Amino acid sequence: MRTLLVLYLVAFALVLWLPYGTAYESCSASAQQAHCFFEQENSKLRERYHAEYSATFTYNTNVTEENRQAMIAVYAEGARQNKLLAQTIRAANYAKSEDANIRRQARMLQELGADVLEPNDYLELQNAISAMQSNYATTTVCSYTNRTNCSLTLEPHIQERLSNSRDPAELAWYWREWYDKAGTPMRDNFSKYVRLTRKAANLNGYRSYADYWVHFYEDATFERQLDATYRALLPFYREIHGYVRYRLRQHYGPEVVPAEGNIPMHLLGNMWGQSWNEVIDLFTPYPEKPFVDVTSEMERQAYSVQKLFELGDQFFQSLGMRALPTTFWNRSVLTRPTDREVVCHASAWDFYQDSDVRIKMCTEVNTHYLYVVHHELGHIQYYLQYEQQPAVYRGAPNPGFHEAVGDVIALSVMSAKHLQSINLTSNGTLDEESRINELFKRALSKIVFLPFGYTMDKYRYAVFRGELDESQWNCGFWQMRSEFGGVEPPMARSDKDFDPPAKYHIDADVEYLRYFAAHIFQFQFHKALCRLAGQYAPGDNTRTLDNCDIFGSRRAGDAFKKFLSAGNSRHWKEVLEEFTGETEMDPAALLEYFDPLYQWLKRENRRLGVPLGWEDTNKIPSDCCGAFST
Repeated sequence: MRTLLVLYLVAFALVLWLPYGTAYESCSASAQQAHCFFEQENSKLRERYHAEYSATFTYNTNVTEENRQAMIAVYAEGARQNKLLAQTIRAANYAKSEDANIRRQARMLQELGADVLEPNDYLELQNAISAMQSNYATTTVCSYTNRTNCSLTLEPHIQERLSNSRDPAELAWYWREWYDKAGTPMRDNFSKYVRLTRKAANLNGYRSYADYWVHFYEDATFERQLDATYRALLPFYREIHGYVRYRLRQHYGPEVVPAEGNIPMHLLGNMWGQSWNEVIDLFTPYPEKPFVDVTSEMERQAYSVQKLFELGDQFFQSLGMRALPTTFWNRSVLTRPTDREVVCHASAWDFYQDSDVRIKMCTEVNTHYLYVVHHELGHIQYYLQYEQQPAVYRGAPNPGFHEAVGDVIALSVMSAKHLQSINLTSNGTLDEESRINELFKRALSKIVFLPFGYTMDKYRYAVFRGELDESQWNCGFWQMRSEFGGVEPPMARSDKDFDPPAKYHIDADVEYLRYFAAHIFQFQFHKALCRLAGQYAPGDNTRTLDNCDIFGSRRAGDAFKKFLSAGNSRHWKEVLEEFTGETEMDPAALLEYFDPLYQWLKRENRRLGVPLGWEDTNKIPSDCCGAFST
C-alpha cells in the first residue's frame, strides 16, 4: 500500500509539471498552451477509453471471472489517471478560461463520477456492479413443464413462453423464477452500489447520485420537464391501459384481471411490462385485418442475420452517410456464441481508434430484431459521424439523443412504405382500419414504455436521495410501478424479495431517463427529417408522420450528419434548434404521430363503457409508503 501511494504521488507530480515542461515548450502563450494541453490529454483519453472498452467487450462476450477481474483492473487504472487529470485541470484553473471550448472541456473532464472514489471504494463499487451484471447474464430458470430442467435463459427460452403462452399459471411461474433469481440475490450488491455512488456524488459536489445523473442534461429544470411530459402523456396512456385491461379481462376472466385495478404484468408478453406488443393478438383493434407479417416474409426469403445488418447499412448509406467499416463485420458479435456465456443485451460500442465500432447482440431473424438492428446501427453511425471530435466530445450532448438517433431511423424502416420498398410487404399504403392496427402495435411499445421508463429513474432517484428507507426498497418499487403505470406483479412481494435488479440497466448502473427522453426526442427528430425529405406535410393525408420513409433523401441526410457530427461539443439545445427549430423536449410530435389512434381509443372506450384509471396495488404491504409526487 505504501508503494502504491508513492507511485500515486510521483505520477501526480509528473502530471502537474507537464503543462510547463518540455512537452509543452511550443505553447508559449497561455491560450495556445491550454489548447495544446487539451489536445494531448484527449489523445491520452482515446488510449484509455480504447483499453477500457476493449476489456469490457472481452468480458461481455466471454463472461468469466478472469475477464471480469481484468476489466475491473483496467477501469481502476483509468480512474486513477482521470483523477490526476482532473486535479491538473483544477490547478491550472482552466474552467475559468476566456475560451468557451476550453471551459467546456475543463468542466467535463473535472466531472469524475465514480473515478473520484479512493481505490478501495472504487474496486468495491466495480465489483458490486459487475457481480450484478454477471448474475443477470448467467441466470437460468426451471421449466414449468419439467422442473428438473433448470437451464432456461431469458432469451430465447423465457421470452418465447411470455410471448406465446396464454396460461396465467405458467406465465406467473416464469415471472417468479426470473425475479427470484435475477433480482433477490443481488440485494447486498445493490446496497453497496447505493452507498458508494452516494459517496462518489458527494465527493463530486452533488447532494446525491440522482443529482449527478440529472446534471448531464445541463438544465436545472429538466427534472420538472420530465414530470410535465409524463403528465401530458398520461391521458393517452390511460386510454391504452383501460382498453388493454378490458380486453384481457374478456380473455382471462374476472378472477385473473380486475375491472378497474392494475394489470397483472405477467400477462403482457414482457418480463418487465415495458412493452405489450408480443401479446397483441389478445386485443387487436381490428382482428380481421392481418398485420404486416414481416417475420414470415423474412423466413420465406431465407433472410440471414447478415442480411439484416446489410439492410441497415444500406439505409444509412442512402442518406449519404458512412458505410460500415470492414472491421465492424470482422470484430462484432452478432449472434449468440455456443461455446461461452455472453451478455446478450444488445449494445453498440465505440473503441475510440481507427473507426473501430462494433455491435454485440444475440440477433435472430424476426420483426423485433429488424427494429433493434437499425436502432443499434444508429448508435454506430453517431460514433462514426463525431469521431473527428476530441475524445471528451465523443458522445451525445444529451443522454437521450444517442438512444433517439437509432429509433428515429427505425421509425422510417418500420413504415409500410419502406417495408414495401424492400419487398417485405406488398402494400405500402394502409386502409384506415389497418392503420389503426399498426399504430396500436407501435403504441404498445412506444407509449406503453413511457410510464415504465419514467418509473425506473424516479425509483432510483428516491433511493439515491434517501427518500425510501432500505426496508421500503422493494415495496416502494412496486408502489411506483402501480402508481405511474397501473401494473403489478402476479403475486404478493415482500421485503424478503428484491426485484429491481431483475432489470439489466439497474444492474449495469445505466441512467434510464435517457430512454424516456429518447422516446420524446425521436419523434421531434422524425418530424424534422420527414419535412426535409418531403415526406411530411401537416394536413396532407398522403404525407403523414406514421408513413414517412426518409430512405434516399440526401437533404435529410445532410442535416442529420451535421447534427450528429457535433457530438457533445455544444449544448444540446443549440444543436436541437439547428436541427428541428425547437429548444425543448416536447411530446407534441409524438402525440401528432399517434393522434388517429388516440381519437379511435377515446371513441371505442366510450362505446364499450371501459373504465379508466386504477387504484393502488394490493400485492405489497399496505403500510409500505405513501404516494409519490410527480
